[in-house]
Amino acid sequence: MNNKNLTMTSVRHPDYKTEIAALLHRRLTPGRLREELTNYHENDMAAALELLSREDRLTLYRLLDSTELADIFSYIDHPADYLSELSLRRKLEILAQLEPSQAADYLEELPKEERDTLLDLLAEDTRSEIALLSSFAEEELGSRMTTNFITIREGSTIREAMRALVDQAAENDNISTLYVVDQEERLVGAIDLKDLIIARDGDQLSDITAASYPYVYATEAVEDCIDSLCDYSEDSIPVLDNANRLCGVLTAQAVGQLIGEELDEDYAKLGGLSSGEDLDEPLRRSIVKRLPWLIILLGLGLVVSSVVGIFEAVVSQLTLIICFQSLVLDMAGNVGTQSLAVTIRVLTDSRVDARRKWSLVVKEARVGLVNGAILGLLSFVAIGGYLMLFKGQSAAVAFSVSFCTGAALLLSMELSSIAGTTIPLLFKKIHIDPAVASGPLITTINDLVAVMSYYGLAWLFLLYLRPL
Repeated sequence: MNNKNLTMTSVRHPDYKTEIAALLHRRLTPGRLREELTNYHENDMAAALELLSREDRLTLYRLLDSTELADIFSYIDHPADYLSELSLRRKLEILAQLEPSQAADYLEELPKEERDTLLDLLAEDTRSEIALLSSFAEEELGSRMTTNFITIREGSTIREAMRALVDQAAENDNISTLYVVDQEERLVGAIDLKDLIIARDGDQLSDITAASYPYVYATEAVEDCIDSLCDYSEDSIPVLDNANRLCGVLTAQAVGQLIGEELDEDYAKLGGLSSGEDLDEPLRRSIVKRLPWLIILLGLGLVVSSVVGIFEAVVSQLTLIICFQSLVLDMAGNVGTQSLAVTIRVLTDSRVDARRKWSLVVKEARVGLVNGAILGLLSFVAIGGYLMLFKGQSAAVAFSVSFCTGAALLLSMELSSIAGTTIPLLFKKIHIDPAVASGPLITTINDLVAVMSYYGLAWLFLLYLRPL
C-alpha cells in the first residue's frame, strides 16, 4: 500500500458499547452471557447502559455481582436513575462497594426519607465516611476527597510498614503513595511505594519519608487551590483538617476533574454566565444564571446608545459615516477580547508578580497601537478609494472620511487593548474572579470606547476643524 492510501485510510475504533447492547439481545445462557461480558471494560459497560432497555438492564444486574456493578456505576456521573431500578438490598451492597465520595454524591440526589433509610442500613464505618464527606460544602476540597488511602505509623520499622501496607491494601487500593502519621493522626510525610519495596530491614523509615510533601486543607475553596494543585504531578495529595490530621486524599483523577470543572466555569463566565450549564438543567435555573448579566449589559448598552445620541448632530450632517461604524466597533471588540484572553491565561499562573502584570499592560498596549496603525492605514486607503470609485465622492470628502475612520480605528484599538488587559487585572486586585470580566462585558465597554472615538473624531475633523 502506498503512502497516499495509508494517509487516506481512517483508523476505526471498536464500538464496544454497541457490541455489549447487541450481546444482551442474543439468546445466550446466563453462564455464557456472563463470560462474554467479563471481556469488556467497566467504562464501556457503563456507556452501554443508555442503549439498553430497562429489561436488558435488569438482566445485566442479575448476571453481575455487587462488586462488578459498583465498578460499572463508578464510571457514571449520575447513577441515580440506574440505582433506582435495583432492590434495596442490592443498593446497599453497591453503596458499600462504591467510593464514599461517590456514595455521598448519589445519596445527595435522593429524597431525605429514602436517604435516611439507606444511611441507617449501611455499615457504621461506611456511614461515618459518608457523613464526613457530606459535612463539607460543595465548593470545599473536603467534598472531593476520598478516604481510600494507606497510613503508616511514625517510628515504624520497614517490616512493620510493609505489614501495615498489606493489612490495609485489602480495603484501600490507592497504594502508590503511603502517608506517615503520628499518634494524633497528624501528617508527618509521604512514602513512595517503590521506595518502601526496595528498602532494607535495617533502613530507617524517616530516610524514605518525604517530609516536605504538598498538602491542602479540607475547608479550603477549590477555586483558591486549583493553581497550586496544577503545580504537582503526584498520584494523590493529602487533605488535612484544621488540626492538621490526615482525613483524606485528592487523587490525580479528582484533581483532573476539578481542573476541568474550573475551566468549564471560567468558560461559562466568559460567556456572561454565573456558572456552567447543561442540557438537563431546568429552564428557570438557566434563566436565573443568564438574566443578571443581561440586565447589566442592557444598562451598558443604553449608555452606548445615549453616547450615540450625543453626536446626533454629527450623524444628521454626515450620514455617510454611519456606513463604517460597525467596522470600528467590531475591530475594537475583537482586539479587546484578544487582550482579555491573553490576560486571563497569564493570571492562571499564581506566581505572576506586579512587575510582570505591568509588562503585560505595556505589551498589549504596544500590540494594539501597532495593529491599530496598520489597520488604520489600510482602511484609510481602502475606504477612500471605495468612496471615490463606487460612491462618486470627491477625493477631499472620500479621504477625509477614510482618515477619520482610520484614526478612530487606531484610537479605539489602542484603548480596547488597554481595557481588555486592565479590567481583569483590576478584578483580580479586588478579589473577583477575572473571568467575570467576560466577553460580553469587555465587548460592551469596547463598543462605548469605539463609539466615542469614532463620532468624537468625526465631529472634530469633519465638522469642527474642516467642515465638509
